[in-house]
Amino acid sequence: MKKNILGSAMILLVSISIVAISWKAAELPRPQQQAVQNIASDSLYNSYILNIYQATHLDSAGLNEEVFEKALTGFINMKYAGLLHNKSILTIADFDQESRKKRLYIIDLNQKKILLNTWVAHGQNSGGDKPTNFSNRISSNQSSIGFYLTGEIYYGKHGRSLKLDGMDSGFNNNARERAIVVHGADYVCQETIDQLGRLGRSQGCPAVSSKVANQVINTIADRTVLFINNSESQYSSSFLNETLAASVAMNEQEVLAAQVD
Repeated sequence: MKKNILGSAMILLVSISIVAISWKAAELPRPQQQAVQNIASDSLYNSYILNIYQATHLDSAGLNEEVFEKALTGFINMKYAGLLHNKSILTIADFDQESRKKRLYIIDLNQKKILLNTWVAHGQNSGGDKPTNFSNRISSNQSSIGFYLTGEIYYGKHGRSLKLDGMDSGFNNNARERAIVVHGADYVCQETIDQLGRLGRSQGCPAVSSKVANQVINTIADRTVLFINNSESQYSSSFLNETLAASVAMNEQEVLAAQVD
């Protein structure tokens, strides 16, 4: 009951804000009207992102809000493009963090819940504990940043594994040819961290602990989003279109609000 009341109150406040902004914008010349509307859309979208971020407790799990914003924007745009199956799973490998930290986050956006927070390895030529070098080149043995779409499960030299399709041209689109996949590895564990001060490294794959590999693969398989982040890299993506993502997200919120009414 309280949730319904709070939800209705939030919808009412947002509606009042939109009406007030629209009324003020109507008095302005068209370019200024558009600027006001963009500010309003950005503000609502930022509130939308912050709500999910806080409800999911990603802050206490160590994920930066700006990284989550990029990942969620890509998720929304990929969903809008019809690339995803009907799942609300978003996976983030945050390579701003050191390998000894649990920097892989599997999130259920509908439930606003972290399904798994665990270790993930980077490529051996990307750096030591914290990766600094990334490549899309074949045989580079470096990680590739950007948005991926998870593919099919198969059995290879690492056992049960999950194929990935890189969605960002020039950054990770050679993933299939490079055999960049999600797989389990014995070097992804606390014992390796204790011995080396970091995780073991892959040939570019986002490898996870053998103990949780099946759980990871089962959860994210079949056309869900994996975002490998590094904020210091010169990275761009068509899926980081925040204007489109904000429009899609706000439209979805309006539909949900109408269904509640």
